[in-house]
Formats: sequence, C-alpha cells, structure tokens
Amino acid sequence: MDVKKTLNSLLVTAFQDVLDIEEKTLITGEFTDITMNDMHVIEAIGDGEPKTSSTVAKQLSVTMGTLTKAIDRLTKNDYVLRERSEMDKRLVLLSLKEKGKRAFERHQKFHEGLIQSVVSQFDPEEVDFLARTLHGVIGYLKDNEEGIKQEITSKESEKTVE
Repeated sequence: MDVKKTLNSLLVTAFQDVLDIEEKTLITGEFTDITMNDMHVIEAIGDGEPKTSSTVAKQLSVTMGTLTKAIDRLTKNDYVLRERSEMDKRLVLLSLKEKGKRAFERHQKFHEGLIQSVVSQFDPEEVDFLARTLHGVIGYLKDNEEGIKQEITSKESEKTVE
C-alpha cells in the first residue's frame, strides 16, 4: 500500500472511530435521551454565560431551524434553559441546566483524555508539528469544499457517461 492510501485510510478511520467511540462513551447512563448532535449543541452553549441562539447556530454552522429543533429536545429533556433577554426581548438566550452541565463535563473529559493520549506519545516539537499539519488539512478542506464537491461530481458524471 502506498503512503497516500495509508494516510487516507488512517485519517478516515481516525475520524470515524473518534465519532463512534465518542457516541458509545458519552450517550450512556442518564444521557441516553440525547444524540451526539445534541451533545455538540451542549458543548457550543458551554457552561459559562448564556449565549444567544444565533451565536450558537453560527458556531455550529447550522440553520436557526436546525438549532431550534435541537433546543426544543434539550429543553424538554431538562438540559437547556431557553429564555428571552431582559435587555432585548428579540434575543433568545441559551444556558445549561444542571443535567446539561453534567453532559458538558462528560464531553470535556472525553476530549481531554483523547488529547492527552495523543500528546503523551510525542515530544513537544512533534505535537506542534502534528497540530500544524492537522490545521493545514482542515484549512484545505474548508477552503476547497466547493471545489472538492465539483471534482467528485465531475468524476461521477464521467463514470455514468462511460
């Protein structure tokens, strides 16, 4: 197997495994009434000061409609408090209730453990190199998302013509 195929396989496997293991680890016990998407909404709200719905939607790159559905579920299941701002009644503020704070903490601990397991395998220079490399990969994907879609669509079109 060549290096490019190996790297592709490792990146894809790592991404899928993190998501699968994250879900199997976090969506258990008292948190079986939510999804991993809900857990990421909880993470975006955070355990600090209340945030506006638009701030959370922007942070997650989702529409307000998508966020509203998640917040409805999280409010119903006692994770999130949704209230109107006293200063500006047009704004909806989101904050975590006690159950949401416990879910947030569990999620934080999972990621802290994940990062510690990675960092413990490298010396500081290698950790910096890994961080720069992953930053570059993510930047490439974000910067070229549309071009990548078009390239894939073009290749799929060529195959159907054959």
